[in-house]
Amino acid sequence: MLTAKLISTEDELIQVAELSRANLVSNISEETKEREGFVSWPYPLETLQKLHTLTPAVIVKEGSLVAGYALVLTREMIDVYPPLSTAMEYFSKIRYRDRYLFDFRAYIMGQVCVHPDYRGKGAFQLLYQFHRQQFSPLFDMVVTEISTSNIRSLKAHLKTGFTIVDTHWEEEGEWHVVVWDWSLE
Repeated sequence: MLTAKLISTEDELIQVAELSRANLVSNISEETKEREGFVSWPYPLETLQKLHTLTPAVIVKEGSLVAGYALVLTREMIDVYPPLSTAMEYFSKIRYRDRYLFDFRAYIMGQVCVHPDYRGKGAFQLLYQFHRQQFSPLFDMVVTEISTSNIRSLKAHLKTGFTIVDTHWEEEGEWHVVVWDWSLE
C-alpha cells in the first residue's frame, strides 16, 4: 500500500537522489522521454540533504521503497540551490489574478518524479494531496515549470488542478508555468 509522508531518513534521501538521476532528461532515451516523461534538473544527494534541512520533501513509499517524491523549494533555498534564483526571478514577473505570483504566499515544486513501477497507480496524486495537506496552511499556492515536451507531466499536473499561467522559451526549450491555487478552493 502506498503511503505519503515527509522525508525523515538518510536512506529516503539516497533513494530520491537515485530516482532523480535515473530519470534525468540526459540519462534516458528519446522513447522513454516521450512515453514516460522526465526530470529536467539534477538533484544530487548533497543538495537534497541541504534542502531537507530547510523543508523536507514529500515522498510516497511502499514498504521501504520510495515510489515517488515531490521537492519543495522556498525562497530561503536560493543559496542552497542556485538554479532556483533564475526561476524565482522569472516567476516574480508573472501576473496572475491581477497580482504578481510572488505577491501570493507561494512556493515552487522543485521536481516531482514517480518510480516507473508506480506510474499510473495513484502515486502522483498522493504526492500532491499530501503537499496540499501539509503546505496549504502556510501557502496559497504551489508553482512549477514543465517542459512543453513533457506531455505526461503536463497532463498529470492539469488533472491535479494546476492551470497554465505562462509559456516561455529558455535556453533548454519551451516551458509552461503552472499554478495550483489553493486559495480558490
